[in-house]
Amino acid sequence: MAERHVLDTSAILAFTDGEEGSEEIESLLEAGKKGSCQLLVCSISLMELYYVTLREKGEDEAARIIALVKSWPVKWVYPDEKTLLQAGRLKASSQLSLADALIAAVAKLHKARLVHKDPEFNTLAKIQLFPLPFKSKS
Repeated sequence: MAERHVLDTSAILAFTDGEEGSEEIESLLEAGKKGSCQLLVCSISLMELYYVTLREKGEDEAARIIALVKSWPVKWVYPDEKTLLQAGRLKASSQLSLADALIAAVAKLHKARLVHKDPEFNTLAKIQLFPLPFKSKS
C-alpha cells in the first residue's frame, strides 16, 4: 500500500503562498498524481483555506485557491461519527483548535503522516508527523 499523508491547512497554505516547505508539498502532489502515495485532506481545511484567503486577499483569490486545491490529486475526508469522536478525544487531551483536532483525527484513523507547519501538533503522541519548517515569529 502506498504511503498516506494528510495535508494540514498550514501545509496547503505554505504551498499556495510559496513559503519554506512548499517544495515538499509539490513533491507530494507529484507523487499523488503518479499514485505512489495517497493524499488526504480533511474537509474542514476547505473552510480554513477559504476564510484565511478571503480575509487576506479577497473573494476572487479565495475562489481561485479553492478551485486550485480541489483540482489536486487528494481524497477529501468528510468527518463521520468515528472521526468526530476521535477528534473529541484529541481536543480533550490537548490545546488543539477544533479544526486541528479534526485534521489530526483524520491522520490517526487513516494511519497517515500529518504534514503541517503548526507547532501545536508536535505535542501529539501516536500520530506520525511530517513537520515543515515553521514560520519565524516576527
